[in-house]
Amino acid sequence: MPRAEHDVSRKDISDNALKVLYRLHNAGYQAYLVGGCVRDLLLGLHPKDFDVATDAEPEQIKALFRNCRLIGRRFRLAHIVFGRDVIEVATFRGHHDSEEQGASDKLSRRSDEGLLLRDNVFGSIEEDAERRDFTANAMYYNIADFSITDFANGMQSLKERKLHLIGDPETRYREDPVRMLRAVRFAAKLDMQISSEAGDIIPRLAPLLANIPPARLFEEVLKLFLAGRAEQTFDLLQEYGLFGQLFPMLQPMLKVADSKENLFVRQVLINTDDRINNDQRVTPAFIYAAMLWYPMEQRFDELMAESGLSPHDAFNMAINDVLQAQQKRIMIPKRFSMPIRDIWVLQQRLPKRFGRRAFQLLDHPKFRAGYDFLLLRASVEGGELEELGKWWTDFQDASGDERTSMLAQLKGSTKGKGRRRPRKRKPQQ
Repeated sequence: MPRAEHDVSRKDISDNALKVLYRLHNAGYQAYLVGGCVRDLLLGLHPKDFDVATDAEPEQIKALFRNCRLIGRRFRLAHIVFGRDVIEVATFRGHHDSEEQGASDKLSRRSDEGLLLRDNVFGSIEEDAERRDFTANAMYYNIADFSITDFANGMQSLKERKLHLIGDPETRYREDPVRMLRAVRFAAKLDMQISSEAGDIIPRLAPLLANIPPARLFEEVLKLFLAGRAEQTFDLLQEYGLFGQLFPMLQPMLKVADSKENLFVRQVLINTDDRINNDQRVTPAFIYAAMLWYPMEQRFDELMAESGLSPHDAFNMAINDVLQAQQKRIMIPKRFSMPIRDIWVLQQRLPKRFGRRAFQLLDHPKFRAGYDFLLLRASVEGGELEELGKWWTDFQDASGDERTSMLAQLKGSTKGKGRRRPRKRKPQQ
């Protein structure tokens, strides 16, 4: 499609992406915008990321850009770094049948399940297009003449509002099971349907996600739930049997549509969408804390019934057990696992608000996240949680004298309810 036949303009492309494209082009290499950014521009959306494809190999790209770093073993990529903005540059991928092309193990390798462990065989732009996942992602914007080449009827896919996979679905999903998550993400983000040939096979192949490194799944889950369409994404993950592969401890609790677990997760995702769509900050720790709260609570109840531990010790052990189990499926970095712990611990501390404790809790660095989490629990569970949430809301808005009065009333309301009995010590062996 020459420039006159499409609406993609250079003014809609980031300056840093244009710098990369022009430098590659001026050095004698082919340079294209490719994939989701071209698709989104054609749909009138504003892409967050701009990816570039070229016939220059990684080392040649690095020689052109001082701000370049090469990453990845499985896929060798060049990242051109402009402060916080990163332009990803990939060399055209080729076909990699090692028997036909004599590719070495360093360039191309598959697992027994068909998963691509190495994919560093380079080829032509036509081969690269065949290696793309969905037809809507196989469109290339050429900086040389501003034309767009549509290799796989991607424009037709956009008109139909339907996602079509390139190639045999089972082979493509086995090559990279994350493509099943990408199908769901694109369908939710673009308000498109997954075609029957691409979607019907997903429930059967969903267990292949167990072969994906937990660190990679962490990044994929962020893309799923932080794109402003988290609730629709959740519904599609459930429809295609993928959610239980990501959160196996929570999935059994979601079988009843109006269960507190289901209502809570859904409310958290609705709130997440509202915040993202209003340009407010969202932390992944809050989402993971929500997904794992009821499994942690269930584990806490089990330990209290079976172990004879104190509530404090049982609670901390339940936190450790659930986070360790989840890390086997999705690796949660420490910078997020620590805030998850804080949010959960605050759920135990917020009811204990007598005297100086109330002021100490207000000064806790994660108070706001813990308080928001409490309000969401209260909106689903009601009862004492609702009263507790209202008290903390009023306490934050109150003046100094009003806070003192609220604490005095709280102390008076608990008088005469009996003293706390000391715990019996276990006899020494």
